[in-house]
Amino acid sequence: MTSSPKSFYARPSSYTRRSTVLILCFLIGFTGFIFGFVAISGQNLGYKCRSGKSRSVSVVWDRSGGGIGNGGGVPDEDQKRHKVMGFVGIQTGFASVGRRRSLRQTWMPSDQQGLQRLEEATGLAFRFVIGRTNDQSKMSQLRREVAEYDDFILLDIEEEYSKLPYKTLAFFKAANALFDSEFYVKADDDIYLRPDRLSLLLAKERPHSQTYLGCLKKGPVFTDPRLKWFEPLSYLLGSEYFLHAYGPIYALSADVLSNRDSYRESKWSRTESRIESNRESFACIYSFRMFSNEDVTIGAWMLAMNVNHEDNRQLCEPECTPSSIAVWDIPKCSGCYHVDSANGLDSKTIMGILMPMAIINMLHLYESKAPSEQTIRIVPHPGIYYLHVVYAISLF
Repeated sequence: MTSSPKSFYARPSSYTRRSTVLILCFLIGFTGFIFGFVAISGQNLGYKCRSGKSRSVSVVWDRSGGGIGNGGGVPDEDQKRHKVMGFVGIQTGFASVGRRRSLRQTWMPSDQQGLQRLEEATGLAFRFVIGRTNDQSKMSQLRREVAEYDDFILLDIEEEYSKLPYKTLAFFKAANALFDSEFYVKADDDIYLRPDRLSLLLAKERPHSQTYLGCLKKGPVFTDPRLKWFEPLSYLLGSEYFLHAYGPIYALSADVLSNRDSYRESKWSRTESRIESNRESFACIYSFRMFSNEDVTIGAWMLAMNVNHEDNRQLCEPECTPSSIAVWDIPKCSGCYHVDSANGLDSKTIMGILMPMAIINMLHLYESKAPSEQTIRIVPHPGIYYLHVVYAISLF
C-alpha cells in the first residue's frame, strides 16, 4: 500500500532568526538615537529662541498706536506674564544716551545673555523705560539703540519733565501687565545700584504684603514758580510735604499695584480708586490727583492706601559702603566733583545731575576692589559728601 506523501514545511535556520533579531535591535536602537537627538536639539533650539526673543516692548494703551519697538503691547488676560521676584524700571530720557551707556558699562549688563544671567542670579529683571517724542531724529536714534541693546520698555506717553507723574504711573501699569513680580522698582538712570543687595532687600519676609519701600523723607513745599520743584498745588499741602520716598529709587509691592483689599469696604472700590490695572483703561489715571513731582504724587496715593511705609536708608547712601544698595547725591541733586591731583592724577572738575557718568564708573571700579588696595582719593566739592572714598585704580 502506497503511503500518502508527507507535507514538508521549511523552517528558518538559526542564522536567519539571529539576523532578523539583530536587524530589529539595530532599528530600535537607531530610532531611539534619532528621538534622543531630536529631543536634545529641540531643547537647545528652544533655549536659543528664548534668549533671542525681543526684550524691548512697545506699550500702547489705545488703538491709535504711537509706540515703537519689537514687542507689540500688553499681554491679554490669558497670556502668561514673565515671572520674576523684582522688576526694575530705569527711567530715562532722550538726552540720557550717555547715562545709559555708563550704566551698561558698569552695573547693568549690555547684552541679552548678561541680562539673563543677572536675572537668574538675583531674580531681578531690568529695563530702561522711556516715552515718545515728536522729534523724528531722536526717535530714529532710539530705534537704533533699541535694535542694538534690546533692553527697553517704550511707553506711549510724551517724554517730558512736566509729565513725569503720568510717565511713572504708565510705567507701573506696564510693568504690572508684563511682569508677574513681587516688587516693582522705579529707579533713575543716574544712580549707582547694587543688584545683588537690592535682591536681598526685596526677598525679606514682611508682615505686611502691601509695602511702599524707599528712603523716606519730608521737606519744604516749593512755592516759588522759578524753582525746578515748584508745586502749583502747594495751597493743598501746607509748608511741608507728607512722608514719601525719595524719587531716585523706590519700590511698590505687587499687592499695592493691585490694591483691592485696601478698598474692599470703601465706596471708592472701582477702577478709579487704585493703581491697578493692566486690564483696564489707561484713561482712568486722570481721576487721580497729580502733583508736580512724581515722587510726591506716588507718596500721596500711598497715604490713601492701607500700605506699610518701609524706610531703608541703604537706598540713599551718599557713599559706597559694605551695605549700600543705591548710591547717589542726596542734598542738592547736582554738584561739582574734583579729582585730587595730589596722588598723581590730573585735576578735573566734573559737572552733572545727581551721578555724572564718570562718577558712576569710578564707583563701579571702587566696588570691585579690596579695601587694602584703596590708595587714590576722590575729594568732593562742598555739598557733595558721598565721594569721600579712596580708590586703588587708575580712573582714566
